[in-house]
Amino acid sequence: MNQRGWIRTAVAGMALLLAVTASACSNEQPGGVLSGSASPSATGSSASPGAVKEAKKITIGYLNVMDDAQAILAYDAGLYKQAGLDVDLKLFSSGTDLVKAIVGGQVDAGVLGFTNALTWASQGADVKVVGGAQLGFHSILVNKDSSIKSVEDLKGKKLASQKPGSTADVVLNGVILKNANLSNKDLDMKYVEPANAIQALQANQVDAAFVFEPFDKIAQKQFGAKQIYEIGKSWPFPCMVVITSGDVLKRDRELVNRMLDAQKQAIEMLQKDSQKAAELITKRFIEGDSLDTPSGKVTSTSIIKESIDSQVFTWEVTPDQIKRMQEIADIMQAQGSLSKPVKVEDVLDLSWQQKLKP
Repeated sequence: MNQRGWIRTAVAGMALLLAVTASACSNEQPGGVLSGSASPSATGSSASPGAVKEAKKITIGYLNVMDDAQAILAYDAGLYKQAGLDVDLKLFSSGTDLVKAIVGGQVDAGVLGFTNALTWASQGADVKVVGGAQLGFHSILVNKDSSIKSVEDLKGKKLASQKPGSTADVVLNGVILKNANLSNKDLDMKYVEPANAIQALQANQVDAAFVFEPFDKIAQKQFGAKQIYEIGKSWPFPCMVVITSGDVLKRDRELVNRMLDAQKQAIEMLQKDSQKAAELITKRFIEGDSLDTPSGKVTSTSIIKESIDSQVFTWEVTPDQIKRMQEIADIMQAQGSLSKPVKVEDVLDLSWQQKLKP
């Protein structure tokens, strides 16, 4: 599907708009999000008038997934303008397309999966991770009457998940199934977009679905799906990060720093006032003011607020996270998805966050 081509589909008997995006933290194009928002570049900003700094032009790429909420919120709340930025916010349908645009110079920076930086760095690209964004949220859902209670119970079952090569696939095979003494060969894997995964689950076409937000909350609300596992609770890892190129940093580091300042403010709003944040960004994910559920109507904003609250947004990249990043790099190397080993420290440029420390 084209990212501008909205396709109507039914989830739990209600017509919803389906927009193509990429998986949270993905190297492939696996998923859609439920959205009724206008084109991002046409969305008005609620910025306070009068930026205190001379405006710098910047092109920021993003994926229309909850994991990119800080990039979206910084725009919709006017925080980029307050930081002295004239932003062209560009929607991409996959992390692969976004990182290609960064490497090719069409985009200055973007919020996308950490594995994208690893993949391109292993091929010699001058990409840099300059800030944190979100720790991974990926859940395994089953139907409310399912006998599946644990990951181990998935043996021989049909699991709908994201495409091979995505971060979801990396952690599914390298962490979740491995810790349950399983491999993907022990399951009947169905590689589909997240929106299709929850539809297939509801229709009993699969036994379980591996998805991210807001699909987890929508499935739970609309047809009583049960969450049997969420990787962020047992194996938190840096999923989404802020990526730019070495060339942009050399040309205008202040430009990148202003962007990070704005996204830091957005993350603090997501952490401290998720209701306000949800009110600003709900239109990006769900069409209409409410969704029908077996228990009655549920406001769209409340679903997005719950989706925000279920995740950990963080602007800082900590030493523990760097260690986990290296674990992911080693997993990817073992799985054959990196052309050569990557030392994570070589991909990081944390100058901005280091200046914030007392």
